[in-house]
Amino acid sequence: MAVTGTAVAVAISLPGTAGADDTPGGRGAAAVGAAGSTGASGGSAGPGADGSGVAGSGADGAAGQGAAGGQAAGSAPPPATVAPAAAEGKKGIGSDPLTDDELARAETLALTPPGASAQQNVEGGRGPQHLGTELADPLPGDSTRRAEVRYYDYARDELVHRTVNLDTGKVEKSGKQRGVQPSAHPEELREALELILASPLGKGVKEDYKDATGKELTSTGQLWFNGDVFRPYREANVPAQLARCGEHRCVRLATKVLNGAWIDTRNLIVDLSARTVTRVG
Repeated sequence: MAVTGTAVAVAISLPGTAGADDTPGGRGAAAVGAAGSTGASGGSAGPGADGSGVAGSGADGAAGQGAAGGQAAGSAPPPATVAPAAAEGKKGIGSDPLTDDELARAETLALTPPGASAQQNVEGGRGPQHLGTELADPLPGDSTRRAEVRYYDYARDELVHRTVNLDTGKVEKSGKQRGVQPSAHPEELREALELILASPLGKGVKEDYKDATGKELTSTGQLWFNGDVFRPYREANVPAQLARCGEHRCVRLATKVLNGAWIDTRNLIVDLSARTVTRVG
Protein backbone atom coordinates (compact mmCIF):
# COMPACT_ATOMS: atom_id res chain seq x y z
CA MET A 1 0.00 0.00 0.00
CA ALA A 2 2.81 2.41 0.90
CA VAL A 3 4.66 1.77 -2.34
CA THR A 4 1.51 2.15 -4.44
CA GLY A 5 0.53 5.40 -2.73
CA THR A 6 3.98 6.86 -3.38
CA ALA A 7 3.72 6.00 -7.06
CA VAL A 8 0.41 7.82 -7.30
CA ALA A 9 1.82 10.90 -5.60
CA VAL A 10 4.82 11.00 -7.96
CA ALA A 11 2.60 10.61 -11.02
CA ILE A 12 0.44 13.57 -10.00
CA SER A 13 3.23 15.92 -8.95
CA LEU A 14 5.54 15.52 -11.97
CA PRO A 15 5.91 18.95 -13.64
CA GLY A 16 6.42 17.48 -17.10
CA THR A 17 2.76 16.60 -17.53
CA ALA A 18 1.44 19.97 -16.36
CA GLY A 19 3.83 22.08 -18.41
CA ALA A 20 4.84 20.18 -21.53
CA ASP A 21 1.44 18.70 -22.27
CA ASP A 22 -0.82 21.65 -21.48
CA THR A 23 -3.68 20.52 -23.72
CA PRO A 24 -7.19 19.48 -22.70
CA GLY A 25 -6.61 15.95 -24.01
CA GLY A 26 -3.23 15.65 -22.30
CA ARG A 27 -4.50 16.80 -18.92
CA GLY A 28 -7.54 14.53 -19.23
CA ALA A 29 -5.38 11.48 -19.98
CA ALA A 30 -3.11 12.21 -16.99
CA ALA A 31 -6.10 12.53 -14.68
CA VAL A 32 -7.61 9.29 -15.91
CA GLY A 33 -4.26 7.53 -15.46
CA ALA A 34 -4.08 8.69 -11.86
CA ALA A 35 -7.57 7.43 -11.23
CA GLY A 36 -6.64 4.08 -12.70
CA SER A 37 -3.67 3.76 -10.32
CA THR A 38 -5.88 4.53 -7.36
CA GLY A 39 -8.26 1.84 -8.54
CA ALA A 40 -5.34 -0.59 -8.58
CA SER A 41 -4.40 0.14 -5.00
CA GLY A 42 -7.95 -0.32 -3.87
CA GLY A 43 -8.23 -3.46 -5.92
CA SER A 44 -6.03 -5.41 -3.52
CA ALA A 45 -9.01 -5.69 -1.21
CA GLY A 46 -11.34 -6.77 -4.00
CA PRO A 47 -11.71 -10.03 -5.95
CA GLY A 48 -8.54 -11.77 -7.13
CA ALA A 49 -5.67 -13.26 -5.22
CA ASP A 50 -3.12 -10.56 -6.08
CA GLY A 51 -5.33 -7.71 -7.36
CA SER A 52 -3.70 -7.86 -10.79
CA GLY A 53 -7.06 -8.14 -12.50
CA VAL A 54 -8.21 -4.89 -10.93
CA ALA A 55 -4.96 -3.13 -11.83
CA GLY A 56 -5.29 -4.27 -15.39
CA SER A 57 -8.82 -2.93 -15.56
CA GLY A 58 -7.63 0.48 -14.36
CA ALA A 59 -4.93 0.71 -17.06
CA ASP A 60 -7.31 -0.49 -19.74
CA GLY A 61 -9.89 2.08 -18.58
CA ALA A 62 -7.35 4.90 -18.88
CA ALA A 63 -6.40 3.85 -22.39
CA GLY A 64 -10.02 3.46 -23.37
CA GLN A 65 -11.00 6.89 -22.10
CA GLY A 66 -7.99 8.49 -23.81
CA ALA A 67 -8.96 6.90 -27.11
CA ALA A 68 -12.59 7.91 -26.66
CA GLY A 69 -11.47 11.53 -26.27
CA GLY A 70 -10.10 11.39 -29.82
CA GLN A 71 -6.66 12.73 -28.82
CA ALA A 72 -3.66 10.84 -27.47
CA ALA A 73 -1.59 12.28 -24.65
CA GLY A 74 1.08 14.63 -25.95
CA SER A 75 -0.55 15.20 -29.36
CA ALA A 76 -1.45 18.62 -30.74
CA PRO A 77 -5.11 19.70 -30.61
CA PRO A 78 -7.04 19.54 -33.88
CA PRO A 79 -7.12 22.74 -35.96
CA ALA A 80 -9.81 25.23 -35.00
CA THR A 81 -12.73 25.83 -37.31
CA VAL A 82 -14.80 28.98 -37.70
CA ALA A 83 -18.53 28.57 -38.01
CA PRO A 84 -19.98 30.44 -41.02
CA ALA A 85 -21.78 33.67 -40.24
CA ALA A 86 -25.54 33.54 -40.20
CA ALA A 87 -27.19 34.70 -43.40
CA GLU A 88 -28.05 38.41 -43.28
CA GLY A 89 -31.68 39.29 -43.81
CA LYS A 90 -32.91 42.12 -45.98
CA LYS A 91 -34.05 44.11 -42.95
CA GLY A 92 -32.49 44.56 -39.55
CA ILE A 93 -34.38 44.59 -36.26
CA GLY A 94 -34.26 47.27 -33.59
CA SER A 95 -30.76 48.66 -33.22
CA ASP A 96 -29.12 46.10 -35.52
CA PRO A 97 -26.62 47.64 -37.95
CA LEU A 98 -28.05 48.48 -41.35
CA THR A 99 -28.02 45.50 -43.71
CA ASP A 100 -26.48 45.71 -47.18
CA ASP A 101 -29.97 45.93 -48.68
CA GLU A 102 -30.94 48.75 -46.31
CA LEU A 103 -27.74 50.67 -47.05
CA ALA A 104 -28.28 50.46 -50.81
CA ARG A 105 -31.95 51.42 -50.50
CA ALA A 106 -31.28 54.38 -48.20
CA GLU A 107 -28.56 55.79 -50.46
CA THR A 108 -30.78 55.46 -53.53
CA LEU A 109 -33.77 57.09 -51.80
CA ALA A 110 -31.62 59.95 -50.50
CA LEU A 111 -30.76 60.91 -54.08
CA THR A 112 -34.40 60.99 -55.20
CA PRO A 113 -35.21 64.67 -54.48
CA PRO A 114 -34.89 67.06 -57.44
CA GLY A 115 -31.54 68.78 -57.76
CA ALA A 116 -29.34 65.78 -56.96
CA SER A 117 -28.24 65.55 -60.58
CA ALA A 118 -26.94 69.13 -60.42
CA GLN A 119 -24.62 68.27 -57.54
CA GLN A 120 -21.02 67.11 -58.05
CA ASN A 121 -18.82 64.41 -56.56
CA VAL A 122 -15.09 64.61 -55.82
CA GLU A 123 -14.16 63.83 -59.42
CA GLY A 124 -16.48 66.51 -60.79
CA GLY A 125 -19.03 63.95 -61.97
CA ARG A 126 -22.79 64.24 -61.71
CA GLY A 127 -24.33 63.63 -58.31
CA PRO A 128 -22.98 64.37 -54.82
CA GLN A 129 -20.11 62.54 -53.14
CA HIS A 130 -21.31 59.88 -50.70
CA LEU A 131 -19.63 60.17 -47.29
CA GLY A 132 -21.49 57.70 -45.10
CA THR A 133 -24.75 56.04 -44.09
CA GLU A 134 -25.70 54.95 -40.58
CA LEU A 135 -28.71 53.95 -38.54
CA ALA A 136 -30.54 57.04 -37.25
CA ASP A 137 -31.48 57.35 -33.59
CA PRO A 138 -35.02 56.05 -33.03
CA LEU A 139 -37.81 58.45 -32.21
CA PRO A 140 -39.48 58.04 -28.79
CA GLY A 141 -42.12 55.32 -28.93
CA ASP A 142 -41.39 54.59 -32.60
CA SER A 143 -39.56 51.41 -33.62
CA THR A 144 -39.33 52.38 -37.31
CA ARG A 145 -35.82 52.05 -38.70
CA ARG A 146 -34.41 55.15 -40.36
CA ALA A 147 -31.08 55.83 -42.03
CA GLU A 148 -29.00 59.01 -41.91
CA VAL A 149 -27.23 59.55 -45.24
CA ARG A 150 -24.45 62.14 -45.69
CA TYR A 151 -23.21 63.53 -48.99
CA TYR A 152 -20.90 66.35 -50.01
CA ASP A 153 -21.78 68.57 -52.96
CA TYR A 154 -18.53 69.82 -54.47
CA ALA A 155 -20.43 72.18 -56.78
CA ARG A 156 -21.53 74.29 -53.80
CA ASP A 157 -19.18 73.07 -51.05
CA GLU A 158 -22.11 71.91 -48.95
CA LEU A 159 -22.61 68.98 -46.63
CA VAL A 160 -25.97 67.38 -47.43
CA HIS A 161 -27.69 65.09 -44.94
CA ARG A 162 -31.00 63.29 -45.36
CA THR A 163 -33.01 61.04 -43.05
CA VAL A 164 -34.74 58.20 -44.86
CA ASN A 165 -37.65 56.16 -43.45
CA LEU A 166 -36.80 52.60 -44.47
CA ASP A 167 -40.42 51.44 -44.04
CA THR A 168 -42.16 54.10 -46.13
CA GLY A 169 -39.25 54.93 -48.46
CA LYS A 170 -39.70 58.65 -47.84
CA VAL A 171 -37.08 61.29 -47.08
CA GLU A 172 -38.39 62.71 -43.82
CA LYS A 173 -35.71 65.29 -43.17
CA SER A 174 -33.14 67.08 -45.30
CA GLY A 175 -30.54 69.71 -44.54
CA LYS A 176 -27.43 71.46 -45.87
CA GLN A 177 -24.45 72.96 -44.07
CA ARG A 178 -21.41 74.93 -45.12
CA GLY A 179 -18.12 75.03 -43.29
CA VAL A 180 -18.69 71.56 -41.80
CA GLN A 181 -16.13 68.96 -42.84
CA PRO A 182 -16.68 65.36 -41.66
CA SER A 183 -13.99 62.72 -42.08
CA ALA A 184 -12.85 61.97 -45.61
CA HIS A 185 -14.22 59.05 -47.60
CA PRO A 186 -11.72 56.57 -49.16
CA GLU A 187 -12.78 57.75 -52.63
CA GLU A 188 -11.81 61.30 -51.68
CA LEU A 189 -8.43 60.15 -50.39
CA ARG A 190 -7.74 58.27 -53.60
CA GLU A 191 -8.62 61.33 -55.66
CA ALA A 192 -6.29 63.43 -53.48
CA LEU A 193 -3.44 61.01 -54.19
CA GLU A 194 -4.24 61.16 -57.91
CA LEU A 195 -3.94 64.96 -57.75
CA ILE A 196 -0.61 64.75 -55.91
CA LEU A 197 0.89 62.39 -58.47
CA ALA A 198 -0.35 64.58 -61.33
CA SER A 199 1.08 67.80 -59.82
CA PRO A 200 4.69 69.06 -59.98
CA LEU A 201 4.91 68.47 -56.21
CA GLY A 202 4.37 64.79 -56.83
CA LYS A 203 7.85 64.47 -58.36
CA GLY A 204 9.41 63.91 -54.93
CA VAL A 205 6.89 61.15 -54.14
CA LYS A 206 7.79 59.35 -57.36
CA GLU A 207 11.51 59.69 -56.67
CA ASP A 208 11.10 58.28 -53.14
CA TYR A 209 9.14 55.36 -54.52
CA LYS A 210 11.82 54.56 -57.10
CA ASP A 211 14.55 54.78 -54.45
CA ALA A 212 12.61 52.31 -52.27
CA THR A 213 11.59 49.83 -54.96
CA GLY A 214 13.67 50.45 -58.07
CA LYS A 215 10.42 50.83 -60.03
CA GLU A 216 8.45 53.74 -61.47
CA LEU A 217 5.35 54.95 -59.63
CA THR A 218 2.56 55.18 -62.19
CA SER A 219 -0.68 54.62 -60.26
CA THR A 220 -2.25 54.98 -56.83
CA GLY A 221 -2.63 51.20 -56.67
CA GLN A 222 1.09 50.90 -55.96
CA LEU A 223 0.75 52.73 -52.64
CA TRP A 224 -1.00 52.20 -49.34
CA PHE A 225 -2.56 55.46 -48.20
CA ASN A 226 -4.78 56.93 -45.53
CA GLY A 227 -5.58 60.41 -44.28
CA ASP A 228 -8.24 62.83 -43.17
CA VAL A 229 -9.51 66.36 -43.44
CA PHE A 230 -6.90 69.10 -43.06
CA ARG A 231 -7.78 71.44 -40.17
CA PRO A 232 -6.03 74.81 -40.76
CA TYR A 233 -6.66 76.05 -37.21
CA ARG A 234 -4.26 73.38 -35.97
CA GLU A 235 -1.37 74.75 -38.05
CA ALA A 236 1.01 77.53 -37.00
CA ASN A 237 1.58 78.85 -40.53
CA VAL A 238 -1.03 78.31 -43.23
CA PRO A 239 -0.15 79.34 -46.81
CA ALA A 240 -2.52 81.76 -48.48
CA GLN A 241 -3.52 79.04 -50.98
CA LEU A 242 -5.06 77.07 -48.11
CA ALA A 243 -6.86 79.96 -46.43
CA ARG A 244 -10.24 78.63 -47.58
CA CYS A 245 -9.74 75.13 -46.17
CA GLY A 246 -12.69 74.52 -43.89
CA GLU A 247 -14.96 76.21 -46.38
CA HIS A 248 -13.26 74.07 -49.04
CA ARG A 249 -12.72 70.37 -48.53
CA CYS A 250 -8.99 69.84 -47.95
CA VAL A 251 -7.18 66.63 -46.98
CA ARG A 252 -3.75 65.47 -45.83
CA LEU A 253 -2.40 61.99 -46.66
CA ALA A 254 -0.02 59.46 -45.17
CA THR A 255 1.42 57.06 -47.77
CA LYS A 256 3.77 54.11 -47.96
CA VAL A 257 5.00 51.51 -50.42
CA LEU A 258 2.79 48.42 -50.29
CA ASN A 259 4.39 46.24 -47.59
CA GLY A 260 7.35 48.59 -47.62
CA ALA A 261 8.79 51.94 -46.59
CA TRP A 262 6.87 55.08 -45.69
CA ILE A 263 6.82 57.97 -48.15
CA ASP A 264 6.30 61.29 -46.40
CA THR A 265 3.42 63.23 -47.97
CA ARG A 266 2.23 64.92 -44.79
CA ASN A 267 3.48 68.31 -46.01
CA LEU A 268 1.33 68.13 -49.16
CA ILE A 269 -2.21 69.43 -48.65
CA VAL A 270 -4.83 68.79 -51.31
CA ASP A 271 -7.72 71.20 -51.76
CA LEU A 272 -10.29 68.88 -53.32
CA SER A 273 -12.70 71.74 -53.99
CA ALA A 274 -10.13 73.79 -55.94
CA ARG A 275 -8.25 70.65 -57.10
CA THR A 276 -4.85 72.08 -56.09
CA VAL A 277 -1.83 70.74 -54.15
CA THR A 278 0.11 72.99 -51.76
CA ARG A 279 3.21 72.37 -49.65
CA VAL A 280 3.16 73.38 -45.98
CA GLY A 281 6.00 73.69 -43.48
